[in-house]
Amino acid sequence: MRIVRKSVVPNGSGSIKIVPEETDDLWHVYNIVSVGDKVLADTVRKVQREVASGGRDSERVRLKLEIQVQDIDYDNVASVLRLRGKNIMENEHVKIGAFHTIEIEQHRPLVLKKDVWDSMALEVLRQACDPGARADLAVVMMQEGLANILLVGNSITTTRSRIEASIPRKHGPAIAGYEKALNKFFENVLQAVLKNVDFKVVRCLVLASPGFTKDQFHSFLLLEAERRELRSIIENKSRILLVHSSSGYKHSLREVLDAPNVMSMIKDTKAAQEVRALKDFFEMLSNDPARACYGPKHVEFAHERMSIQTLLIIDDLFRSSDIKTRQKYVNLIDSVKDSGGTAHVFSSMHVSGEQLAQLTGIAAILRFPLPDLEDIEM
Repeated sequence: MRIVRKSVVPNGSGSIKIVPEETDDLWHVYNIVSVGDKVLADTVRKVQREVASGGRDSERVRLKLEIQVQDIDYDNVASVLRLRGKNIMENEHVKIGAFHTIEIEQHRPLVLKKDVWDSMALEVLRQACDPGARADLAVVMMQEGLANILLVGNSITTTRSRIEASIPRKHGPAIAGYEKALNKFFENVLQAVLKNVDFKVVRCLVLASPGFTKDQFHSFLLLEAERRELRSIIENKSRILLVHSSSGYKHSLREVLDAPNVMSMIKDTKAAQEVRALKDFFEMLSNDPARACYGPKHVEFAHERMSIQTLLIIDDLFRSSDIKTRQKYVNLIDSVKDSGGTAHVFSSMHVSGEQLAQLTGIAAILRFPLPDLEDIEM
């Protein structure tokens, strides 16, 4: 994300002009904008005009509008952010007070005005503008007859392509068609990789599968790259990593992110820090359960006793329409940091965030055991 202009007072009012440059940036804007904020941006509106015959005709007009946000919607499939609210800017085509929906798109500037820029909004903004916080992995999750091409950013994991094929059994009469079907399947996966993986953007390409499917495809990939002179593959073959996974489905992605050779490539990113924190939490929960807790009541109890060393919290909790609820979690993060702890805000659109969401969306690793936690109802 690029900041064009910024005039903000921490915990006070201010405005900022920004340009979302990537899909992840739209997700960041979604996490910054709150109901009641004002947004100024170019938009398109269908307007009615009288024609010479006395009838009415409609046309789409591009104009600049400022709305007070009342509803926020993020479409993760189309990567579109929609902000709906009342127009508060004089305009010949739209009356003040009329409702309008602005679609926020990549490379289109917008001005965001907030009455209160709390620490959470400022932190999201900082991370969005920090190129070092990006993970940007391309992952091919495979098994025989199935491949999912995933792009993993620091906040969003998107499925870019899914390839399915019927592969005959390797034994019996069907063995004659096995090699032919497998090579056709690999060819389709190769085409999907060439279309969706840009080595100028991603740090590495990870091939993951149970068994030897990843190794077979890796050999096919390198042979075809040499035969067809595919420069993007040849010049970056050292950045292609092989990792074991239990399946070719998306839910096995957490095994990939936890692999040592992958972690070494993304060790300085926000995504890697979150994966490590979640792994540490589950290890603590298994080995010393009195030093790990999850759920709002348990975490609040631990915080009252200044026991939280590491806080894990999902960004969904900050999108509450109730300002007091959002402020409660903002204050919790600030307080944990002020007391020397660390706080990780997980994206609900990331595989690690999906895992945390299954534990109510909030958890903590504690400085010291709190056996009394077991007596508190969730």
